[in-house]
Amino acid sequence: MKRFSLLDLSPIPEGHTAGDALANTVSLAIAAETFGYHRYWLAEHHNMPGIASAATSIVISQVASATHRMRVGAGGIMLPNHAPLVIAEQFGTLATLFPDRIDLGLGRAPGSDMATARALRRNMVSDDSFPHDVLELIGYLGENDDNAAHVRAIPGTGTKVPIWILGSSLYGAQLAAQLGLPYAFASHFAPAMLEEALLIYRQTFRPSQWLDAPYAMIGAGVCAADTDKDAHYLRTSQVQAFANLITGRPGKLPAPVDDLDQVVPAQIQAQVAQALSCSATGSLVSVKKQLEALIERYQPDEIILSGMIHNHSARVRSFEIAAEALSDLCDHKAAA
Repeated sequence: MKRFSLLDLSPIPEGHTAGDALANTVSLAIAAETFGYHRYWLAEHHNMPGIASAATSIVISQVASATHRMRVGAGGIMLPNHAPLVIAEQFGTLATLFPDRIDLGLGRAPGSDMATARALRRNMVSDDSFPHDVLELIGYLGENDDNAAHVRAIPGTGTKVPIWILGSSLYGAQLAAQLGLPYAFASHFAPAMLEEALLIYRQTFRPSQWLDAPYAMIGAGVCAADTDKDAHYLRTSQVQAFANLITGRPGKLPAPVDDLDQVVPAQIQAQVAQALSCSATGSLVSVKKQLEALIERYQPDEIILSGMIHNHSARVRSFEIAAEALSDLCDHKAAA
């Protein structure tokens, strides 16, 4: 494994505001850069009471302004919600402001419920234009020396913002391989098809002007603390939040609880455990062991961590511990 990165959903904890969440994002990003994270990604979600990163490009700009070296980007932008030209202009502007630091991960899912998707898109279409839209977007960000072109992204043209394909099924793996683009799998919340998707991506990859060989990143949850007991206690916040989401009651990130059985039924806990199984929880020793097992099994080129913890200081500490574990694993692989 070459690198490790961080995915932040800008969670809004109970008792706090979206303003608090966005301030926490900037604070975490500054810390993450000192911890050695390679890139810091934010994700587009809409109509979610517990997530503050809906205007993703604006939050990316704030994070990039507060940091110096770390790559910053979208993990991802849900392209069906937008005209490719608008995204090209947004990320072309970001790349102009922060040269060689901006990434653009593209997803095909709505990032919301269907009612919200209709509010975003106005006109819902049944045909799948995602591959065409990706190519259109790539074209806007390329050199585009054709002076006869009627539409250009300004800023955007010539910025060559790196494009990633994101996914949690086989579709994204196939498209990323066909286009010769880097691929990120959302295994931090939907791990079921991870192994098959990576196999398809690696076996069918076509070299391109962007990549000579496949480059795969996997998502993993993390909740680390100084002791295993503390980490499992802190993780009850994310379990509650995911349980609320899958039962149709999304809300702010709950405070941790001593007895999860009192607030989340056993059958729902089982569903959450399956969805969040690609994860590591515990002390430094425990988290390192669990992350090493994931890396050994899936052989990613990069791993991107996410984690929802109610207390901001504890969340920063969690990513610090995880970075220490992954730094050791990266060093070990490099020396092998």
